[in-house]
Amino acid sequence: MNIAKKVIRGRIFDEFFKKGRPVNRIPVKKTASAIDFSSANRRDFIKTLLLMGSVPLLAKRGLWAAKGQAKFEYKFATMPVGHFPEIQEDIDKLRRENKLSRNATYLSYIDPKSRNFTVPGNFKNAKTLIVMAIAQPVLTVNFHHRGRVLPVIIPPGYYDDGNSRDDVMKTVREDIVRDPVARVEITGAPHMKLAAVRSGLGKYGRNNICFVDGMGSFLALYAFLTDHTFPEDHWSPLAMLPACKDCSICYSACPTGAITRENFVIDVGKCVTLYNEVAGEFPNFILPSMHNALMGCMKCQDKCPENEKYLSAKVKLEDVTEEETEKILKGTPDDALLKSMGRKLKGFGGSKESFPVFTRNLQPLLR
Repeated sequence: MNIAKKVIRGRIFDEFFKKGRPVNRIPVKKTASAIDFSSANRRDFIKTLLLMGSVPLLAKRGLWAAKGQAKFEYKFATMPVGHFPEIQEDIDKLRRENKLSRNATYLSYIDPKSRNFTVPGNFKNAKTLIVMAIAQPVLTVNFHHRGRVLPVIIPPGYYDDGNSRDDVMKTVREDIVRDPVARVEITGAPHMKLAAVRSGLGKYGRNNICFVDGMGSFLALYAFLTDHTFPEDHWSPLAMLPACKDCSICYSACPTGAITRENFVIDVGKCVTLYNEVAGEFPNFILPSMHNALMGCMKCQDKCPENEKYLSAKVKLEDVTEEETEKILKGTPDDALLKSMGRKLKGFGGSKESFPVFTRNLQPLLR
């Protein structure tokens, strides 16, 4: 399998797994029939959520690819674009069976008129989809507030790990495609996690999150189209982690009941992540005690046995001072605060546009 070892948005975007991060999703121009791959920018690559000092895998290409010159840990898998209709059918079948949430925000993420698995009109000769997982740790930061020191989590996918679009594209071109004349384009492919599982890169957990061997669920996903043809086809069946078969820990840990025993597809409309990624008031059923991260939700991931050995890799950030915390809670950022938060929180809360969400999300965490 072409898999090698290291993403802003990306959880709720795919109902098959629960990690939702609309903030990190790569904005792409859309047409009625396909995705236009021309508009991804640096801000979108904030989704690459890190990799600090990972060890390259030493194995032959075609099974596991070594890290090469990349500054991050990654794995990848490839599959021919001829499988796109089959992937689209996976989604269409869930839609026909009414297993997808009817939440309006979620439905806007998976609008079949613009978000579907179709070779785009501006890259009709694309042959292969490359799906890359980039490992990224959970971040923790202490907020000083009224004499207390309160640790807060920033999950993978919500901060800038320092890997630029050029860094990632260079790795794909030089270490994966290895064809100097091949065209390679990053794509905001819909249902990224479904593509990862179908390509053999990952497997689903009962919590609908994508797990990749050696990373757990602490990762970010990228997808690329290329006109290069790989010799292997790693198309894989939809697979659940074997450990999930007789385990219901995530079901018990989910604060809102979004994960159910009866239906393997979660109820995204109940997921905390769906609501704390976008502006607006939280619905009444999400109690203050249910919030556990600056964005997203870590309850099912923190408790998952498959993530146990990766939780120790949490990275501690510089503390947020009492004065800074008060300004955040008042929602009155000045340039100095924005600059400080951008530096301390690796880009999170570093803009006036996103600050209202930052303020709203922090408030219940400090009660």
